[in-house]
Amino acid sequence: MDVIERFLKYVSYDTRSDESSETVPSTDKQRTLGAFLAKELTALGLTDVSMDKNGYVYGYLPATEGCETLPTLGLIAHMDTSPDAEGANIQPQIINYCGGDVVLKNGTVIDLVTYPFLSRYTREELIVTDGNTLLGADDKAGIAEIVSACAYLAEHPEVAHGRIAVGFTPDEEIGRGADHFDVKGFGADFAYTVDGGELGEIEYENFNAASAKLTVTGVNIHPGSAKNRMKNALLMINEFISMLPPAETPAHTEGYEGFYHVHDLAGCETEATLWMLIRDHDRAKFEERKVFLTSLCDYLNQKWGGEHFALEIRDSYYNMKEKIEPHPELIENAKAAMRAVGVEPNVIPIRGGTDGARLSYEGLPCPNLSTGGANFHGVRELIPVRSMHKMVEVLVELVHAKG
Repeated sequence: MDVIERFLKYVSYDTRSDESSETVPSTDKQRTLGAFLAKELTALGLTDVSMDKNGYVYGYLPATEGCETLPTLGLIAHMDTSPDAEGANIQPQIINYCGGDVVLKNGTVIDLVTYPFLSRYTREELIVTDGNTLLGADDKAGIAEIVSACAYLAEHPEVAHGRIAVGFTPDEEIGRGADHFDVKGFGADFAYTVDGGELGEIEYENFNAASAKLTVTGVNIHPGSAKNRMKNALLMINEFISMLPPAETPAHTEGYEGFYHVHDLAGCETEATLWMLIRDHDRAKFEERKVFLTSLCDYLNQKWGGEHFALEIRDSYYNMKEKIEPHPELIENAKAAMRAVGVEPNVIPIRGGTDGARLSYEGLPCPNLSTGGANFHGVRELIPVRSMHKMVEVLVELVHAKG
């Protein structure tokens, strides 16, 4: 199979993660893909292939003769897809893009005004959805590119390389991808996640990230006799939302700007729950954002009288910049590999995070590379065929030991 065939096979597996689950992995269906990948890696000739009790898949491509003493390089991608959009029964479509808006099978439009980058792919083949689901390029494209690079290296022993460690993680999309990653057992000296966007992206700066859950307990009274007695939890939680800075949302920020992102809300008059994300590249500002949310709850509890607002904040990952900067060769090597195969590198900050952020803090320096995809986490997700082929070339060049 080539990289496209692999990708189309992988996206047939529904592997959405579930933030509300307490199991590891959060959804058992991720194990189904993991088992398939473990068999595939074994068939390609990788050694010590396993899927552990937590659903992590590991495998190793031995060094070529004479390269056994070179550092071990890790290549990592995640198996889960975002729970933000439907991930079952994905029907990928390969289209010849001739310019203009893209109309998906169900009538959904990817328009040039909203997505001007489309013009760069005129006269290319694009893999898109039918408009009913996400595509799954985040991060099954990364998996397909890593496996295809390993397949190429296994078939071409004349391409010298050191030992390569391969790792596929569950639950990255809900911030848990590195929770049970066996860094010591993985045995890599350094690694790259292949989990980025458009072709050429190299990222080693990311958000500091946390998730927050706010539970508001109200007092429900029959509406006919509620005056001065009812405390409607829905209205109370709406008051909290209204106090968030209106310009500090994902829709109003870019570059290094942080935000608060309310992404889910449920409840009734008696109890309401809100889930949100906290993001900032600057660590001090990140900590200030958490203090601000706590102060809002303190104020509202005082206003409403009692402990009605209960806030839980959980840190997810931190900006890996300080862990990567002592290893500038990782970025320079990635740039050189891209240029060697005709790809112009583009070093940018991530407005998100990867497993590499957590792993870098656990002693495995791990910047992030592009997959080639765009519009992740939604039905307008896409990836150019050429970009996937190029990323396989990049990975092969990256691991190639020059004499």
